[in-house]
Amino acid sequence: MVIATTKIQYKILLSIILIAGLLLTLFTSQWYWLNKGKSDISIQSEKQINELVLFIDQQLAQFEIIPEVIASNPILQQGLLAAKDPHKIAQLNAYLSELQQVTESSDIYLTDALGVAIAASNWDKKNTFINQDYSFRPYFIEALSGRAGRYYAVGTSSDKRGFYFSNPVFHNGVVLGVIVVKVDIGVLEQQSTGIAIAGQYEFMISDPDDIIFLSSINHWRFSSLSPLSQAKRYALNTSKRYATRPISELAIKPPYNTLTEANLHTYQITSSSGTETYLEKRQLMPNANWTLHVLAPMKPLYQSLPTIMLLAASLYLLLVLFILYAIERRKNLRRMLHAHNLLEQRVKERTLELEKANTKLKDTQDELVQAAKLTVIGSLSASINHELNQPLAALRSYAQNTQTFLGRDMFDDAKNNLKIMIELTDRLADIIAQFKSFTRKSQGKDNAIEINQAIDQALTIVQPEIDKQGVILSKSVLKGQCQIWGDTVRLQQVLVNIISNAIVAMQQSSVKELKITASKAARSNKLIISIKDTGPGVREGQMSKIFEPYFTTNERQGLGLGLSISQRIIESMQGKITVENDNQAGAIFKISLPIYLYEDIKP
Repeated sequence: MVIATTKIQYKILLSIILIAGLLLTLFTSQWYWLNKGKSDISIQSEKQINELVLFIDQQLAQFEIIPEVIASNPILQQGLLAAKDPHKIAQLNAYLSELQQVTESSDIYLTDALGVAIAASNWDKKNTFINQDYSFRPYFIEALSGRAGRYYAVGTSSDKRGFYFSNPVFHNGVVLGVIVVKVDIGVLEQQSTGIAIAGQYEFMISDPDDIIFLSSINHWRFSSLSPLSQAKRYALNTSKRYATRPISELAIKPPYNTLTEANLHTYQITSSSGTETYLEKRQLMPNANWTLHVLAPMKPLYQSLPTIMLLAASLYLLLVLFILYAIERRKNLRRMLHAHNLLEQRVKERTLELEKANTKLKDTQDELVQAAKLTVIGSLSASINHELNQPLAALRSYAQNTQTFLGRDMFDDAKNNLKIMIELTDRLADIIAQFKSFTRKSQGKDNAIEINQAIDQALTIVQPEIDKQGVILSKSVLKGQCQIWGDTVRLQQVLVNIISNAIVAMQQSSVKELKITASKAARSNKLIISIKDTGPGVREGQMSKIFEPYFTTNERQGLGLGLSISQRIIESMQGKITVENDNQAGAIFKISLPIYLYEDIKP
């Protein structure tokens, strides 16, 4: 009972630890992913805001020099000095209209020293600037004091957003009037919006009063980032900067703070389409006195958060499972260690038994190979006796003749007979040595075998039987040097066995021809030895069984092991032995072996 209670307490404690670890993993993953995402967005926003500032400055800079160039033209001075002359004013209007088309600006107009426009590029339009008073505009006040001016505002006549560049027109050091070039920032807004869409972010530009006048989102335009107090509304109405456009407050949380030192903030902006969270990065544009805000949407980051937390939870659970598995595995290893030691002892004992069995099996295989050799020698014994008896009979005859020659003092004839007797003795020694080599047990050592020599040695064994049976032998071997790697004695046994079988198969044939060829395969590094006879061939039913142990087509002699042993010998030399019937008569045995060394003799 106490043990069961302890196990339950252990499981409860383990569950609490695992749950706490999971919660900590989820919290850490969320914190890390959000901070990393914000850092990545901040780096990207830094690049984006620099690119956008550079683009806007370049677009505005191309118009900045235009008022100064125009102000130097004497036609403006003449027009200001003769403001009552309709002809002069008409020329001035035509000139400003032509300049407006060339510079692709929105409007160009000239005011006198009181701020009243006397000529304009839109002189022929319904909402012409002529006779309009612009003395209240800061860009006029700045130019009247003798300096170039710039200002953003909504036109009181055209009701279009524009950026104004102004320059004084001097005559004898006195400011006669002000030339103004208005740039339509609606086009600039469209181009900037295209850049923002490509970068997958939003942007807005605010003036020193925190009023948004340029934005990639329409309903943000003409909204105030900061609260609109009564004093601020009065100041906006007095400046007429936004003409009659209504200004509203942007629904932004937390409240927009222009005094903070940090330039990276997270805001929630609410509109009719819903609430979106943005990471805002801002930068002051000193030339235009604007503040550019780049707002990267946080929605993609938040949408990826569940996947990241799920992945973190999965990794945590996998780690827990791995730890539990490792603990359990260690326990199992301890339990299995004793069993392993016992099993290892049994394996050693069993291995010794298998080694003894393998040694016995190898000895048995060697005995079978030797028995197969002796069987072949037994079947050739009559021919061997004939091959040995011929030299022996000749030796006896030459010995008797030599005896006679010596009795008659015919020493030269006796000397010739002795020479022939020595040659006959050498021949007997070669025959006996070849048979001795064939019948000895193989040492199992592989070496390089000259194939032509191996074929000749095998033919030496069966030559007596070939002569006895009246077999016509034709041999075609390689002219160059060709070596294979293997056991010389065992290869010789295979050749003798197949040739002997061919001679036996042709015993009842009217035509007895044995053809042995050795050639190199055309498309591979293989040696092909072909042994063809003119016997009855192999019946189709026996073709698949011919290399099986104890299968024989001649029940009166042999154990049926010759071809089976031959097949194993060839396979041990990485080769292959096959049999097929000739189209005319007889069987063809083919032995394929990898070539170790080949040197062809070029003609």
